[in-house]
Amino acid sequence: MKKTALILLLTVATLSVKAQTIQDALRFSESNYEGTARTLAMGNAFTALGGDLGAVSINPAGSAVAGYGQITITPGINISTGTAGGATLAGQNSPYCFENRLTTSRTKFSVPNYGVTMNFDMHRNSGLKNITVGFIANATNRFQSSSTTSGQSHTTSLMGALASGANGFDVSALSSSDAYNNMFWSYVTAYQSGMINNITGYPYDYVGTSEIFNITEDPENSENVFIEKFVSGPLNQKYQKQENGYKYDYVFNIGFNISDFVYFGANLGITSLNYDSAWRFTEAAMDPMDFENKFTIENTENPDQPDEVSAYFTDMQYDYHYSASGAGVYGKFGIIVTPFKGLRLGAAVQTPASTNIRETWSESGTTRFDDSRFNASAESPVGEYEYRLISPLRANFGAAWTFGTFGLLSVDYELCDYGTMRFEEIGMDSGEFDYQNADIKDFMGTSHMFRAGVEIKPLPQFAIRAGYNLTTSPEKSFDDSGNLVYISKLQKGTLTHKGSFGIGYSSNGSFFIDAACSFTKYRNEHIYPYSIAYDGTTNAVTSYGDYIFTETGDIDIAGMAPEILNKKMLWNVLVTFGFRF
Repeated sequence: MKKTALILLLTVATLSVKAQTIQDALRFSESNYEGTARTLAMGNAFTALGGDLGAVSINPAGSAVAGYGQITITPGINISTGTAGGATLAGQNSPYCFENRLTTSRTKFSVPNYGVTMNFDMHRNSGLKNITVGFIANATNRFQSSSTTSGQSHTTSLMGALASGANGFDVSALSSSDAYNNMFWSYVTAYQSGMINNITGYPYDYVGTSEIFNITEDPENSENVFIEKFVSGPLNQKYQKQENGYKYDYVFNIGFNISDFVYFGANLGITSLNYDSAWRFTEAAMDPMDFENKFTIENTENPDQPDEVSAYFTDMQYDYHYSASGAGVYGKFGIIVTPFKGLRLGAAVQTPASTNIRETWSESGTTRFDDSRFNASAESPVGEYEYRLISPLRANFGAAWTFGTFGLLSVDYELCDYGTMRFEEIGMDSGEFDYQNADIKDFMGTSHMFRAGVEIKPLPQFAIRAGYNLTTSPEKSFDDSGNLVYISKLQKGTLTHKGSFGIGYSSNGSFFIDAACSFTKYRNEHIYPYSIAYDGTTNAVTSYGDYIFTETGDIDIAGMAPEILNKKMLWNVLVTFGFRF
């Protein structure tokens, strides 16, 4: 039963009208630095280095190291790929998975860095020698992915899952004109678009358009009714999801150079984020004759005796669209020390960011039959909600060694306890997020990021660079003994790896240009486009949603639902143009 708690947790969160989940909190709190081409090429291992505008978001003291002003702009191209398909659990193929492993890609243009710093010489030989002030924008996360996969199922369907989830709701409420004001939108959309139907004589029970059913009454108690439902025939299913967006940190920086020995810095940071996702699930009958549905139509000759006709299901499409945008504020403070020639040590701490997030969402559905008279569609209104997210404190430490003018080596360690994230209401606290915040505390922990970079200058004006990052997942799950442990202990593929390389040219004057390329392999995602749970009877208790988490072991609740393994990768190609003054 190791998966039960986490799946239920995500189920309940997804079905709420305002669907903030622990995955939303993690997505909007993570930092995956891009910066300039130089910092990217060296794995952003710049806590102890500084001297580059891409490093100011990592350690504010870095602006004071340069000793001159700078202006940079960094255009780039981002290429994301996603390979989705059949999943494996505990080293074995999952028996209920999409067999078609498909790869999709997307290409976007971006400007992950631009900014300017100005250096003021105090004309002193010791003490406060220089003050640097600046404004820099650096991308600290990028939401870009595309996933598509398909397969066949003859045991479950999204329509069946939605039907079972709607059990218990009065059919008159789902069909009313104001249903979206009072009911779960997924069930309203499914019912009004013809994906699910009420069972005649049972106003609180539903069946999917893809299903047939049997009704058995308890001979000893007529109030006990058991409804068994089965998918009528094989279905072609297809899952698609696209994500777009970014997170930028706009920082107002000040740095101080004390005797070329200690460098202090501080940032007032403004976080801006924009996220957009589109989820689509389609099901099509391999043979429509397997999916007969009865419809009642008006008998013009005898209105009191309507006709019953058959129509055969052909295909359906369910769409869910979600967008979020927000802005927040935080502070960051850093120090770099040069205890002796060649060695640099650095550290920085960033306060929790308070970010106000406005989200919108909508759903739509269409069901089609061989007789177009019975085609149906429904579209929800656009939902809107605003809340506050408090992201966790993060700290980073670094050391670097320079080999004269020939090159340097730098290493960083950054940690962040995502278990301290929390949602807050805007206005009076009514306990709206108590459940989500408790889940965050239980299922999130500390993430560790290790960064390393090297730069070699075979010629004074020319540099060759390389870097590497390793980031652990903060997510937790249950082990075989029912204890909550980090998922890295349960399954492979839970680490994020990032490799990079680049070159740079610096003229004898003020102009410089750098180029870099990086490759990021994100931790694996296991996706259940819908899940099915059983309450111990023949009645299915089901729910639908896009649950993304990394797990291992036997599936108890979602065992019959298709499982998708999604592997995401991102290529970044950047070029920085800069001037020193």
